[in-house]
Amino acid sequence: MRETRLIVALPKGRLGEDALATLRTIGYAQNIPDKTRRLIMQDADHDVTYLFVKPVDVITYVEQGVADVGIIGLDSLLEADADVYTLADLGFGQCRFAVAGPLKKTGSAPGKTWRIATKYPRVTAQYYAKTNRTVEIIKLNGSVELAPLVGLSDAIVDIVETGSTLKANGLEIYEEMFALSARLIANRASYRLKYPLFKALLQKLDAEREDA
Repeated sequence: MRETRLIVALPKGRLGEDALATLRTIGYAQNIPDKTRRLIMQDADHDVTYLFVKPVDVITYVEQGVADVGIIGLDSLLEADADVYTLADLGFGQCRFAVAGPLKKTGSAPGKTWRIATKYPRVTAQYYAKTNRTVEIIKLNGSVELAPLVGLSDAIVDIVETGSTLKANGLEIYEEMFALSARLIANRASYRLKYPLFKALLQKLDAEREDA
Protein backbone atom coordinates (compact mmCIF):
# COMPACT_ATOMS: atom_id res chain seq x y z
CA MET A 1 0.00 0.00 0.00
CA ARG A 2 2.98 2.32 0.45
CA GLU A 3 3.36 2.63 -3.34
CA THR A 4 0.40 5.01 -3.35
CA ARG A 5 1.19 8.69 -3.17
CA LEU A 6 -1.30 9.68 -0.47
CA ILE A 7 -3.25 7.63 2.08
CA VAL A 8 -6.35 9.22 3.57
CA ALA A 9 -8.19 7.94 6.67
CA LEU A 10 -11.91 8.72 6.62
CA PRO A 11 -14.41 8.10 9.43
CA LYS A 12 -17.30 5.78 8.74
CA GLY A 13 -20.81 7.22 9.03
CA ARG A 14 -22.24 10.65 8.31
CA LEU A 15 -19.02 12.54 8.97
CA GLY A 16 -17.29 10.36 6.41
CA GLU A 17 -20.05 10.95 3.88
CA ASP A 18 -19.71 14.70 4.40
CA ALA A 19 -15.94 14.35 4.02
CA LEU A 20 -16.33 12.54 0.70
CA ALA A 21 -18.78 15.18 -0.51
CA THR A 22 -16.23 17.87 0.27
CA LEU A 23 -13.44 15.96 -1.47
CA ARG A 24 -15.62 15.51 -4.55
CA THR A 25 -16.15 19.26 -4.84
CA ILE A 26 -12.41 19.65 -5.44
CA GLY A 27 -12.14 16.72 -7.86
CA TYR A 28 -11.03 13.95 -5.52
CA ALA A 29 -12.77 10.64 -4.69
CA GLN A 30 -15.01 10.70 -7.77
CA ASN A 31 -15.19 6.90 -7.87
CA ILE A 32 -15.61 6.39 -4.11
CA PRO A 33 -19.20 5.61 -2.97
CA ASP A 34 -20.74 7.17 0.13
CA LYS A 35 -21.48 3.78 1.65
CA THR A 36 -19.35 0.71 1.14
CA ARG A 37 -18.38 -2.41 3.07
CA ARG A 38 -14.86 -2.20 1.68
CA LEU A 39 -12.28 -0.84 4.09
CA ILE A 40 -9.73 0.21 1.45
CA MET A 41 -10.52 1.89 -1.86
CA GLN A 42 -8.34 3.43 -4.56
CA ASP A 43 -8.77 6.73 -6.38
CA ALA A 44 -6.57 5.97 -9.36
CA ASP A 45 -7.06 9.40 -10.95
CA HIS A 46 -5.25 11.07 -8.05
CA ASP A 47 -3.17 8.09 -6.89
CA VAL A 48 -4.89 8.21 -3.49
CA THR A 49 -5.86 5.34 -1.19
CA TYR A 50 -8.81 5.80 1.19
CA LEU A 51 -9.08 3.88 4.46
CA PHE A 52 -12.53 3.68 6.08
CA VAL A 53 -12.21 3.34 9.85
CA LYS A 54 -14.19 4.02 12.99
CA PRO A 55 -14.14 7.74 13.80
CA VAL A 56 -12.30 7.14 17.08
CA ASP A 57 -9.48 5.39 15.16
CA VAL A 58 -8.81 8.05 12.50
CA ILE A 59 -6.35 9.89 14.72
CA THR A 60 -4.44 6.68 15.56
CA TYR A 61 -3.99 5.78 11.90
CA VAL A 62 -2.68 9.26 11.13
CA GLU A 63 -0.50 9.61 14.23
CA GLN A 64 1.12 6.21 13.61
CA GLY A 65 1.84 7.05 9.96
CA VAL A 66 -0.39 4.38 8.43
CA ALA A 67 -2.38 7.24 6.89
CA ASP A 68 -0.85 10.50 5.74
CA VAL A 69 -3.97 12.57 6.27
CA GLY A 70 -7.34 12.16 7.98
CA ILE A 71 -10.63 13.91 8.57
CA ILE A 72 -12.05 13.92 12.10
CA GLY A 73 -14.25 15.99 14.40
CA LEU A 74 -12.58 18.54 16.64
CA ASP A 75 -14.14 16.83 19.68
CA SER A 76 -12.14 13.65 19.06
CA LEU A 77 -9.01 15.61 18.23
CA LEU A 78 -9.10 17.61 21.47
CA GLU A 79 -9.78 14.55 23.61
CA ALA A 80 -6.98 12.52 22.02
CA ASP A 81 -4.29 15.23 22.33
CA ALA A 82 -2.51 13.49 19.46
CA ASP A 83 0.86 14.40 17.95
CA VAL A 84 -0.49 15.42 14.54
CA TYR A 85 -0.74 18.59 12.49
CA THR A 86 -4.14 20.27 12.20
CA LEU A 87 -4.22 21.71 8.68
CA ALA A 88 -7.71 23.10 8.14
CA ASP A 89 -11.17 23.65 9.54
CA LEU A 90 -13.38 22.00 6.93
CA GLY A 91 -16.55 23.70 8.11
CA PHE A 92 -18.92 20.72 8.11
CA GLY A 93 -19.94 18.48 11.01
CA GLN A 94 -20.84 21.54 13.03
CA CYS A 95 -21.98 21.04 16.62
CA ARG A 96 -20.88 22.26 20.05
CA PHE A 97 -19.66 21.09 23.41
CA ALA A 98 -22.17 21.82 26.17
CA VAL A 99 -22.86 21.19 29.82
CA ALA A 100 -26.39 19.85 30.29
CA GLY A 101 -28.56 18.37 32.99
CA PRO A 102 -32.09 17.99 34.34
CA LEU A 103 -34.54 20.82 33.74
CA LYS A 104 -34.57 23.61 36.32
CA LYS A 105 -31.45 22.32 38.09
CA THR A 106 -28.47 24.44 37.09
CA GLY A 107 -25.90 23.56 39.72
CA SER A 108 -24.98 21.56 42.77
CA ALA A 109 -25.72 22.43 46.36
CA PRO A 110 -23.27 24.79 48.13
CA GLY A 111 -20.12 22.98 49.21
CA LYS A 112 -20.88 19.92 47.10
CA THR A 113 -18.57 18.87 44.27
CA TRP A 114 -20.50 18.69 41.02
CA ARG A 115 -20.37 15.28 39.32
CA ILE A 116 -20.04 15.39 35.53
CA ALA A 117 -20.56 12.32 33.32
CA THR A 118 -18.88 12.48 29.92
CA LYS A 119 -17.18 10.66 27.09
CA TYR A 120 -14.65 13.49 27.06
CA PRO A 121 -12.85 13.57 30.44
CA ARG A 122 -9.80 15.46 29.16
CA VAL A 123 -11.83 18.23 27.53
CA THR A 124 -14.09 18.45 30.58
CA ALA A 125 -11.20 18.66 33.05
CA GLN A 126 -9.52 21.42 31.04
CA TYR A 127 -12.75 23.40 30.72
CA TYR A 128 -13.47 23.43 34.44
CA ALA A 129 -9.82 24.02 35.38
CA LYS A 130 -9.82 27.23 33.34
CA THR A 131 -12.72 28.56 35.43
CA ASN A 132 -11.30 27.30 38.74
CA ARG A 133 -14.29 25.06 39.37
CA THR A 134 -13.83 21.67 41.02
CA VAL A 135 -15.78 18.75 39.59
CA GLU A 136 -15.77 14.97 39.83
CA ILE A 137 -15.57 13.51 36.32
CA ILE A 138 -17.23 10.17 35.59
CA LYS A 139 -16.04 8.56 32.34
CA LEU A 140 -18.74 6.87 30.26
CA ASN A 141 -18.58 5.42 26.76
CA GLY A 142 -22.11 6.08 25.60
CA SER A 143 -25.64 7.25 26.48
CA VAL A 144 -24.33 9.87 28.88
CA GLU A 145 -27.83 11.38 29.01
CA LEU A 146 -28.85 8.53 31.29
CA ALA A 147 -26.37 9.42 34.04
CA PRO A 148 -28.18 12.42 35.61
CA LEU A 149 -31.54 10.71 35.23
CA VAL A 150 -30.53 7.83 37.50
CA GLY A 151 -28.41 9.83 39.95
CA LEU A 152 -24.98 8.83 38.67
CA SER A 153 -24.11 12.46 37.94
CA ASP A 154 -25.43 15.97 38.38
CA ALA A 155 -24.83 16.92 34.77
CA ILE A 156 -23.12 15.82 31.57
CA VAL A 157 -20.63 17.26 29.09
CA ASP A 158 -21.30 16.12 25.54
CA ILE A 159 -21.50 17.28 21.96
CA VAL A 160 -24.84 18.78 20.99
CA GLU A 161 -26.14 19.32 17.47
CA THR A 162 -29.88 19.98 17.60
CA GLY A 163 -30.56 19.34 21.30
CA SER A 164 -33.38 16.93 20.45
CA THR A 165 -31.84 14.04 22.40
CA LEU A 166 -31.48 16.23 25.48
CA LYS A 167 -35.06 17.42 25.20
CA ALA A 168 -36.39 13.88 24.72
CA ASN A 169 -34.75 12.88 28.00
CA GLY A 170 -35.84 15.89 30.06
CA LEU A 171 -32.46 17.62 29.95
CA GLU A 172 -31.46 21.15 29.02
CA ILE A 173 -28.25 23.00 28.25
CA TYR A 174 -26.68 24.78 31.23
CA GLU A 175 -23.59 26.14 29.48
CA GLU A 176 -22.43 26.21 25.87
CA MET A 177 -18.69 25.58 25.94
CA PHE A 178 -17.40 26.07 22.38
CA ALA A 179 -18.17 25.24 18.75
CA LEU A 180 -16.93 22.16 16.92
CA SER A 181 -16.48 21.10 13.30
CA ALA A 182 -14.48 18.67 11.15
CA ARG A 183 -10.72 19.11 10.87
CA LEU A 184 -8.13 17.97 8.33
CA ILE A 185 -5.16 16.44 10.14
CA ALA A 186 -1.79 15.16 8.93
CA ASN A 187 0.98 12.88 10.05
CA ARG A 188 3.98 15.07 10.87
CA ALA A 189 6.54 13.04 8.91
CA SER A 190 4.23 12.64 5.91
CA TYR A 191 3.60 16.37 5.81
CA ARG A 192 7.31 17.01 5.39
CA LEU A 193 7.98 14.18 2.95
CA LYS A 194 4.90 14.76 0.79
CA TYR A 195 4.50 18.50 1.19
CA PRO A 196 3.68 19.17 -2.52
CA LEU A 197 0.71 16.78 -2.30
CA PHE A 198 -0.56 18.43 0.88
CA LYS A 199 -0.07 21.88 -0.64
CA ALA A 200 -2.12 20.93 -3.71
CA LEU A 201 -4.93 19.54 -1.56
CA LEU A 202 -5.02 22.59 0.70
CA GLN A 203 -4.97 25.00 -2.23
CA LYS A 204 -7.97 23.28 -3.78
CA LEU A 205 -9.85 23.37 -0.48
CA ASP A 206 -9.05 27.06 -0.05
CA ALA A 207 -10.18 27.82 -3.59
CA GLU A 208 -13.45 25.96 -3.05
CA ARG A 209 -14.15 27.92 0.15
CA GLU A 210 -13.47 31.21 -1.62
CA ASP A 211 -15.89 30.29 -4.42
CA ALA A 212 -18.63 29.13 -2.03
